[in-house]
Amino acid sequence: MSNEKTTIEIKGMTCSACSRAVERSLGKMEGVAEVSVNLATEKATVIYDSEMVSIEDIKARIKKAGYEPVDKVHQKEASPGIWRKFYIALFFTLPLLYVSMGHMIGLPLPAFLMPDMNPFNFAAAQLLLTLPVMGAGYQFYTIGFKNLFHRSPNMDSLVAIGTSSAFLYGLYAAWMIKKGAHHYIHQIYFETAGVIITLILLGKTLELNAKGKTSKAIKELMELSPDTASVIIDGQEKRVKIEEVKVGDIILVRPGEKIPVDGELTQGASSVDESMLTGESIPVSKKLGDNVFGATINKGGAFQFKASKVGSDTALAQIIKLIEEAQGSKAPIAKLADQVSGIFVPVVIALAIISSLGWYIAGESVSFSIKIFISVLVIACPCALGLATPTAVMVGTGKGAEYGILIKSGEALETAHKINTVILDKTGTVTEGIPSVTDIILYNEWQENDVLMYVGSAEVNSEHPLGKAILEKSKENEIHLTAADNFQSFSGSGIEATVKNVSVLVGNKLLMDERGIDIKDSQEIWENLSDQGKTPVYAAIDNSFAGVIAIADTVKESSARAVRELENMGIQVVMITGDNKRTAQAIAREVGIKKVLAEILPEGKSLEVKKYQAEGKITAMVGDGINDSPALVQADVGIAISSGTDVAVESADIVLMKNDLMSVPASIDLSRKTIKNIKQNLFWAFFYNAAGIPIAMGLLHVFGGPLLNPMIAAGAMSLSSVSVVTNALRLRKFKPKEVL
Repeated sequence: MSNEKTTIEIKGMTCSACSRAVERSLGKMEGVAEVSVNLATEKATVIYDSEMVSIEDIKARIKKAGYEPVDKVHQKEASPGIWRKFYIALFFTLPLLYVSMGHMIGLPLPAFLMPDMNPFNFAAAQLLLTLPVMGAGYQFYTIGFKNLFHRSPNMDSLVAIGTSSAFLYGLYAAWMIKKGAHHYIHQIYFETAGVIITLILLGKTLELNAKGKTSKAIKELMELSPDTASVIIDGQEKRVKIEEVKVGDIILVRPGEKIPVDGELTQGASSVDESMLTGESIPVSKKLGDNVFGATINKGGAFQFKASKVGSDTALAQIIKLIEEAQGSKAPIAKLADQVSGIFVPVVIALAIISSLGWYIAGESVSFSIKIFISVLVIACPCALGLATPTAVMVGTGKGAEYGILIKSGEALETAHKINTVILDKTGTVTEGIPSVTDIILYNEWQENDVLMYVGSAEVNSEHPLGKAILEKSKENEIHLTAADNFQSFSGSGIEATVKNVSVLVGNKLLMDERGIDIKDSQEIWENLSDQGKTPVYAAIDNSFAGVIAIADTVKESSARAVRELENMGIQVVMITGDNKRTAQAIAREVGIKKVLAEILPEGKSLEVKKYQAEGKITAMVGDGINDSPALVQADVGIAISSGTDVAVESADIVLMKNDLMSVPASIDLSRKTIKNIKQNLFWAFFYNAAGIPIAMGLLHVFGGPLLNPMIAAGAMSLSSVSVVTNALRLRKFKPKEVL
């Protein structure tokens, strides 16, 4: 079995019944494991077994379902063609309304069109004015009836049946007038068909424009990359297209220019505006060996760098991919709307038939029953229901990206609003993650430089931040390090190596006790250092206790503010670390964290997360995305703080591009506001249909009230869709709080 994932844009979907029909059709295919169709982005995300089914097979099934798969995958604003259709419809609808209703309010009509003098001319003029309007809205008929015949009726089917009924009854009335039954001039429904199509075209156009704005974040990101780059070839500068840049190329960037691709600085120094990646407006200093990223802006001097990632591998390309995937995914809250829409349209058609027949049986005229039939069909179009969730998800994820918060799925966006416990890793999350040696307390007549030579040499192969701090101290003291043999790393306790045929141990008390190293008289020093927020590391050389090396990691400037804001939001904050309890408590006190889990091995972090989940807590684990992977996966929401070099941290649900803990409360706040917006949208969409359908069926008329005019029903239906999308667009005003 070889599962692959593909995204296909689909034309012709107009409501949630459409997306549901495509999902249902593709879901029945052998070899398709999972399918999600998003109405707002007009995309289908399909996970399939490539050995059993091909992309062409999937596209063929989409066509069979009555829709058109296309290659482009980016939502556009309403095209000029859609506006043109609306203008054509409006151009003929205005005189149609004037002819059909103007005389009722005293507006003049030429004698040859007066209904009482020339009734057939009156009907024929309306027919001629209606035909171009129906032509402008032809897609309602081609798509609507096709889906009806495929037994998956959608919004277009409702419009097609309703306006066709009005048009056909108008033709019947015109024929009866021609035969001399002049009273039929009061039963011509051509203007109903014309106005319904025009209003719905207007609604669809406004809706598409609004939906175009929801994907503004992706468009702006895609436009950030420069078109060309200055590549140094044989010492000469050559301007090439961005697509021609290869990994390993040396690229020159002048002041004010955009950096074309990702790479590593090889010559010069500068400061770079990385706000498009991190949301941080302050330029970042760059020196030899530092990483630079495509589409960021050189604010300082000219420099050269070696391209390391190009095309789809750049940080920007990965960000765009993450946002597109998130916007194409569905939040669990959307399932209710999907389930309703699956049966909604057939039920509406049945209600329209039942209510119109009911009124006819009750003694009302055919004209009255037709009006009921059309009103029910038109007012019940489930567009608003289908757009309620995906539009808010699109805006929410796009807005998050603007502030360096990359939310990888609709599910993560939804779950984040329920978080009531945030577990913070200490090193690199609460602290800067760049520890340095602060104290060296020597024992047994060992000298500092000798200790640093042995310990530094042993740590050369270590990846641990504390080991790197010792290594940096050795280099700082200009100590010549030698090769180490038999290097071993013990998770959570330390390392062992052989340097110059001498055994070297570096680690915690547990490791020293295991090897029988006597460190008893260092207890007081260890406690004092720990109380200062420093991490004491024991060193033993040739089975002799050589000293205590104290290492400290500075707390991030934003950590205390972030903890305060999380607590203000009603969220419990916990710090978890493999460090000793005294050091952990000192750091926790500095930032205001009350609950600390210390001396936890890396594999134990996920177990601690499980314990909170067992208590019914909805947890978020915040870490660096590498050492904390098991805990990130275990948590309800895994939040990884990224350096910007590896955007798609696989184990995290949310990636924070800014190395700033304030992004954690900001991401939860964004989730809360987005879910609130979705609930508002769903409420009004359900409320609209729950109230609109009974009124269209004539409920008010039963008690002596008015009958709903089909044209008003069409206007209300269009307005409901536009209002849902417009409400979602309010999320574009979201701005993270700045807590002092």
